[in-house]
Formats: sequence, structure tokens, C-alpha cells
Amino acid sequence: QVQLVESGGGLVQTGGSLRLSCAASGRAFSYYNMGWFRQAPGKEREFVAVISASGGNIYYADSVKGRFTISRDNAKNTVYLQMNSLKPEDTAVYFCAADPIPTNVLRTSTRAYAYWGQGTQVTVSS
Repeated sequence: QVQLVESGGGLVQTGGSLRLSCAASGRAFSYYNMGWFRQAPGKEREFVAVISASGGNIYYADSVKGRFTISRDNAKNTVYLQMNSLKPEDTAVYFCAADPIPTNVLRTSTRAYAYWGQGTQVTVSS
């Protein structure tokens, strides 16, 4: 089991930046692929980015590629999402999630992730 707590959300103007953090409890964090997802009002939760357990492999949704950067520090049990050049359409609740299956496949479906944080609100004003 792992518990996840996101932080770093807030209100920012178009073109601004935010850095989200996700702190994990438990010693198994370094074995999990970790993902970031987001959910806008009235929309389904969607994939944003995923990073492998070692940090060596990363995959992004096309909508954030070149603007967002996912990273992790296994010594601190923390995964990050650096968000630059933010747009109003990035407004959503952002969730981090842990994929408990040891795999080299970076999965983008919400169904692959067993553990979720409570989410942090990101609002981008135009």
C-alpha cells in the first residue's frame, strides 16, 4: 500500500508556471511507475505524464509535451510535475497515481493505477 499527497497547485496567469509535488508513503515507492492525471469540470480524468520506477523512461500526453516535465526523487519518495507555459485549458484538478505492477510498459489508462492522491487544483486565468 502507498498513500499519495499532492501539493503545489494554485492560480496562475496564462504563460505562467507551477510545480506540483506528490509525496508518497511506504518503502515500495521506488518500485512503482508514477503517473500524473488531470480532470477538468465535466470531463473524464485524462493522462498527463508517466515516469518509470527508475526515472529512466518518461512519456507525455501530446497536449503537454514540451511544456510539462515529470521527474522523481526516490530518496525523497516524491514525484514532481513542472508545468510551464500554462494555458487556460490546463485548468483541472491534478492527481498523482502509482502503478503497482512492475512493468517496463508506461501505462496511460487510469485503470492501471491502484493508488491515487486526493488531487490539487490548478487554475490558469486568461
